[in-house]
Amino acid sequence: MSSLAQPLAASVVQSVDWLAIAPPTLAAVVGLAVLVADLFVPDARKAVLGWASVTGLAASTALLLPLLDGDRSTFCLTGDPGVCSYTADRFTLTIQFLVLGGALLAALLSVTTLKDDAKRLPEGEFWFLLLSSAAGAALLPASRDLATLVVALEVASLPAFALVGLRHGDRRSSEAALKFFLSSVTATAVSLMGISFVYATTGTLHLTEIAQRIQDVDGQLHTLAQTGVVLTLVGFAFKTAAVPFHFWVPDTYAGAPLPIAAYLSVVGKAVGFTGLILVTVVALPSYADVWGPAMAALAALTMTVGNAGALRQQATRAYSAVRLLAWSSVGQAGYLLVPVAAAAYSDDAERSIGSTVAYALMYAAVNLGAFTVAALVGRTRTLNRLTDYRGLYATNPVAALLLAFFLLCLAGLPPGIIGLFAKVAVFSAAVDAGLGWLAVVMAVNVVVALFYYLQWTALLFRAPEGEAVRHHVPAPLTAALAVTAVLGVALSGAPQLVLRFADTGLF
Repeated sequence: MSSLAQPLAASVVQSVDWLAIAPPTLAAVVGLAVLVADLFVPDARKAVLGWASVTGLAASTALLLPLLDGDRSTFCLTGDPGVCSYTADRFTLTIQFLVLGGALLAALLSVTTLKDDAKRLPEGEFWFLLLSSAAGAALLPASRDLATLVVALEVASLPAFALVGLRHGDRRSSEAALKFFLSSVTATAVSLMGISFVYATTGTLHLTEIAQRIQDVDGQLHTLAQTGVVLTLVGFAFKTAAVPFHFWVPDTYAGAPLPIAAYLSVVGKAVGFTGLILVTVVALPSYADVWGPAMAALAALTMTVGNAGALRQQATRAYSAVRLLAWSSVGQAGYLLVPVAAAAYSDDAERSIGSTVAYALMYAAVNLGAFTVAALVGRTRTLNRLTDYRGLYATNPVAALLLAFFLLCLAGLPPGIIGLFAKVAVFSAAVDAGLGWLAVVMAVNVVVALFYYLQWTALLFRAPEGEAVRHHVPAPLTAALAVTAVLGVALSGAPQLVLRFADTGLF
């Protein structure tokens, strides 16, 4: 018996490619280390926890570099080494760079916010939750089975709920967290039911195996499989803030600490879109006739409702600047959904998905830049209204020029060339796939969005009302502004750096 047990054990136990899983693993390990260190670090030196977290996220991002030499996979089936649960290919590395880079910039904003917030945010818990969420978000694009995908999604989401409501004694923050939590849990429950239906019809959770087996589903189970496909997409549509799963966004962004709103707008959105891409294009290409029209309808509805919500923001309303960015992010989610829908109709699905990845990279850089300026203004204007930005050029010309540049990138106007090129790539994906009506809807929404982006931009250069308020820029905010500005300007000067990701290597 022992001689038989040894080969059996050898076939079950497999080596782990530690380098492949290093980026999310390091973020998780640093998070645990920060949580333990918080017990021993005195209050006067809590800031060291923040800089340790920033360093950990920077190191996690740097660990992506050794993985560029080729695709790596680990946690594979012993009987079929080609079917794995974790794959570090070009698509994975691109999304991990977006996620970890976005988390790093959010961490830089958080260093200043924690210092300014009069001890209402517990630092040890804050950094642990942020790093845990970043680790889950970095794990998700590498996931190649539905179980790992859902675990990664929840590891990214659950700490985010706590981060939104972490500020002590703030009813608005608690209300935002509760709304975010309840709606997300409902979406996750629906998605899990869909996954159970897909598993029942295919007998596997691995994405590539599902793609093969779901084509040969027994006729009696065809309706169950279709229902599973639709329900599975609900959870990921919620994370992308697609309409009608968007209602939590404005209140959550306005109630959360500003760095967490910035984090959710970029990293949370990247998590949702990555999950959608993996489930639709990789696992369920044969059901494109089911999810293709659904994605197209969601894209049109999302961009229209998002831009309409942004237009309705009153400049004197409390937190109107943050709420406008929240509604803008819903509208931008609509643009990001267009190539996903196009992949269902296109002969070159990889190119369509590449357009979404390219647009997401552009959006991440400039939207984080806009949130950084909002964090700067919010240090002296705590209500963060649009009217608080009037005359910003007179008091802080660099911040005003950068915010104008970021808004023009989001609008797709020069000198924000990268925004224009990214929109053209998304527009082309729709046209090439034969979705002319969706391209028209997108064109109309782009024109509508120009109004509120240009209105905010013009406000920056008007004469200030009352006494001008000088904005002191701390070093972490300066670093975040510098990074986002360099990225935006460099990509506008050489947009091919982003557009080259049209070849994702996902297939």
